[in-house]
Amino acid sequence: MKYGLLKYDENKRFFNVGDNIQSLAAKQFLPKTDVLLNREKLADYKGDKSKLIMNGWFTHNIHNWVPSDDIDPLFVSFHMNNTAAPYMLSEKGITYLKKHEPIGCRDKFTADTLKAKGIDAHFTGCLTLTLDSYKVDDSLRNDEIYIVDPLYNYPRSLKVFFDFKAIIRNTLNGKIFKLGKRQKHIKKFISKEVLDSAIHVNQEPPSNTYSDEEKFEMAESLLKKYAKAKLVITSRIHCALPCLALGTPVIFINGFDSFVDSCRFDGILELFNRIDVNHETGEYTSNFNLDGQIDLKTTVTNLGLHHKLAEPLKEKCKNFINNAK
Repeated sequence: MKYGLLKYDENKRFFNVGDNIQSLAAKQFLPKTDVLLNREKLADYKGDKSKLIMNGWFTHNIHNWVPSDDIDPLFVSFHMNNTAAPYMLSEKGITYLKKHEPIGCRDKFTADTLKAKGIDAHFTGCLTLTLDSYKVDDSLRNDEIYIVDPLYNYPRSLKVFFDFKAIIRNTLNGKIFKLGKRQKHIKKFISKEVLDSAIHVNQEPPSNTYSDEEKFEMAESLLKKYAKAKLVITSRIHCALPCLALGTPVIFINGFDSFVDSCRFDGILELFNRIDVNHETGEYTSNFNLDGQIDLKTTVTNLGLHHKLAEPLKEKCKNFINNAK
């Protein structure tokens, strides 16, 4: 029996390090990694039978679903996005998922979507909640504050001005005229002293720059940095969820306004200390005791609700791997 680990296609401009962080969550349960399997090309795999933990976002390549019979899958922390669901839940797709049920789902939206098709599915939460293997002793924690892609769904210069075609497109759709909106809204709830002194991280680097090995090293490096941080402020769930596992105080900034985004969060958002931002006005509310803005004196204690999800996930993955030995 071989052991597989998911790797990912890049889009034309950027790739998401959060995908690699999700794979690291799966990797910690494997005795070894024999093969990297492309999430978008699982139907094409031919080779020795390989166990594969199928966690994460599925799928961009809707026409290459379902996975090969040479893959023995464990469905935990599985997210089927609403844009892909109509294609993935063909008769063939439903038959495949029923063959491998129960399907553990990263969010309640996915679980409800599958159950509506007669598939045995349940909410598990995200496998990155088990990344406490990267946790360090509190004596090693420093005074660094990390700000990781807050309100990254707003128009950003990196994407608006990516190339000439992007400039034309974003001028026509009006995004080029909204470039100041993100920073304007962020300044409402994060103080200038924090914005100036924090370490700013982009979890969406440019494509065609790094090897798969370098991407995994980048993901691991970020986890080690977050593990020692005083505070992390982010709109990336694959920064915020690992921080819960790491015991690092984290504030999730929720300014998403589309169902494509929000369907991913059903059942997850309540795990966080959170600031909810009105996408139009920038007005915000928090579910914790925030006195005005996040400043250098702001402290939060994670809610601890993730443990009830993390422990069953660990057990499920361990059993899946141990049954192969």
